[in-house]
This record gives sequence, structure tokens and C-alpha cells, in this order.
Amino acid sequence: MTKKEYYLYALVEEEDWTAYLLNNSGLPGPRANLELMHAYVELGSEKEFIPLLDYTPDLAPENTPDAFLAFCGTVGLGEVIANGMREYLPDLRRQASDPRWRIREAVAMALQIIGKHDFYLLSFICSEWVRGSFLEQRALAAGICEPELLSDPRHAELALQLLDQITQLLSGVKNRKSDDFKVLRKGLGYCWSVAVSSNPGFGKPLFEKLLELNDKDVNWIIRENLKKKRLLKMDKEWVNALSVRIE
Repeated sequence: MTKKEYYLYALVEEEDWTAYLLNNSGLPGPRANLELMHAYVELGSEKEFIPLLDYTPDLAPENTPDAFLAFCGTVGLGEVIANGMREYLPDLRRQASDPRWRIREAVAMALQIIGKHDFYLLSFICSEWVRGSFLEQRALAAGICEPELLSDPRHAELALQLLDQITQLLSGVKNRKSDDFKVLRKGLGYCWSVAVSSNPGFGKPLFEKLLELNDKDVNWIIRENLKKKRLLKMDKEWVNALSVRIE
């Protein structure tokens, strides 16, 4: 029995799911109980997920059991939206700018759930959020750059176009001192490698073209992606050649 299966059985037997989540959150600590979260999201529904969004940062600080409730509710939004309740899209978008990093990760997970149900709904969300805040852009990049989602080359192409648009926008930013900008930059520092390796024929020329921006932060993004094993496995000679060009 896997851990997720264990929690599926446990939740079916539990009357008070909220208390069970609090008692088994794994927080405070370095890792939240992701297996419990996945089981909860599989069994839960709108009536369970939406109230957990009330656990805002002031009531549920980062790395607390209460924050785990907000985390689970946010991931659950992905299931709710994927099942047709698009009226909750503004709630998911709001969560993308939450100061708690786990909640921002939950948004990316929710987007991945939506993408697995309906990739073109995910692409619509991307078109709506792409000119939003740095944290919204980061959520999109992390959400769409999931290897399982990009196994279809057409999906990978859409992801690459999105990354290119976000990176082009980043290169035009004047004030780059904010933490939110750094979070976005860090996210782009690995997302490109996922998308390029999923569709090298489309991705490699697009990635190479970023050099033309001649931007210090974009160059940092290029270097970080070139360090990723997935790109070396894809085409070591290309990685080495591009590394020489950027230096």
C-alpha cells in the first residue's frame, strides 16, 4: 500500500477531515505531507476546498499546520475548476501572489491538474495571466512546465511560446530588486529546460534566440538551464556549444 492509498482509506474513516489534516500536516517542518494532500484532493469537493481559502497569511503563517489547510484548498481549486466551475479562476489567480511559498506552489499544482483534464483550458488561463504580476507569471511557467503535460509536442510548443513571452517581458523590466522578480527569474531558470527537452526541434532555436536580448538576467536564466541534466541528456554537444557562446 502506498502512502497515498493509506491516507485515502484513513480519510474515508475520518469524520473531521480538517482536524485530520492539521494533525498530519507534517508542519512545521521541511516537507508538508504531500501524499495526504493528494488523497484529500482526490476525495474532496468544492464544499471542502473553498472554506480552506479563508486560512489567509495572517491566520495561517507559513510552515504551520493551518497553512497546510490553505495549501490543500488551493490545490483543490484545480479539481473544482477542471470540473467546470470557472468562477473560481479569480480565487486561484489571487492565490498565485500569496506571500507563502507553499501556497504559490499549490497554484502551480492546481494548474497542472487543470492541464491534465483540459490542456486548452490551461492555455486560456495562461493567455489571461501572462501579462500579470511576476508571481502570476511564475505560477504559469511552473504549472505548464510539467513533463507529463508536455509529452504531446503541441503542448510543449505552447509552453515554449509562453516561456518566450514571459522572458521577453522580463527583459524589459527596469526595477529588478523585488523578491517577486527574483522568484520569477529563479523559476525560469529551470522551466525552459523542461520545455526545450520536450520539443527540441521547436525549443532549441527559440532558446538560442534569447541570447539576442543581451540581458544579464536572461543570460543567467540561459546558464542555469544549461546546467540541467535533462538538456545534457538531450543534446550534450548543443549545450556545450551554447555555453561557449554565452561566455
